Amino acid sequence: MSLISKAVLAAAGLSLSAACAFAQSADESRLPLWEFGVGAFGVSTPAYPGADDRSGRVLALPYLLYRGEVLRADQSGVGARLFRSERTEFDIGLAGALPSESDDVEARSGMPDLGTLFEFGPRLKIKLADLSPTSRLRAELPLRAVIEARGGLRRQGWTFEPRLAYETRGLPGMAAGPWSFEANASVVFGDKRLNRYFYEVAPQYATASRPAYEADAGLVLARVGLFATRQMNPDVRVFGFVRYESYAGSANRDSPLHLKNSGASAGIGFAWTLARSSRSAARYEPVDPVTP
Repeated sequence: MSLISKAVLAAAGLSLSAACAFAQSADESRLPLWEFGVGAFGVSTPAYPGADDRSGRVLALPYLLYRGEVLRADQSGVGARLFRSERTEFDIGLAGALPSESDDVEARSGMPDLGTLFEFGPRLKIKLADLSPTSRLRAELPLRAVIEARGGLRRQGWTFEPRLAYETRGLPGMAAGPWSFEANASVVFGDKRLNRYFYEVAPQYATASRPAYEADAGLVLARVGLFATRQMNPDVRVFGFVRYESYAGSANRDSPLHLKNSGASAGIGFAWTLARSSRSAARYEPVDPVTP
């Protein structure tokens, strides 16, 4: 899960795949090559970073997990793993974000809607430390192009989100069990084009309460979050997340569309596996996560 509406758990079906994969055993040699199922989740999040309005959604969707040597659809999203060693991985990945209609966001009334976003680009993952047999610390360095799907496809800039994550299976102080947790912290930077997409007010959209504004490149937000899953039985998992974001240091905090210095998101859902491959996934120890 990547930029603005990682707040919305990344793109619908991908997010369910991520949640399902997160709860699996660390021994990937025992996991099936693919799994198919259905799931549902509800989420509440700011409409965009710094928004005063919120967006809530409830979705029910199919999901597919695939654990190939190169092609993957799992807890890390959808992508192609190009290189891996004991401590590093390099891949090309895809993430996404659900849309936000300006009619539902008072500050953007009369302005273009924020469309469905896809993020595509390279990511370096580094295992920093194995803290115990069931927990580890890793870093991620993703650089992604942001593509908007609204009346066609158009590029809306670039995002860079250095991220630090701690993962563990089982409750703290206990052996591995049905619970899996990830705590993470990151900062998100956007180029000028991306920040214009969220914070610029062109002269034709200026009003008495919303003056024209030209956005700059730079920091979008800083965030911390917690994600958890619980394996109820071999086929059913429940998951949830909470996240806090700070926009106080945003490069565009003077924009009339930047109304709050902080925001919180939360979501909860379940996944039910309906079918799985009899063939096992390739045997290897992934850099992330503890629970592949």
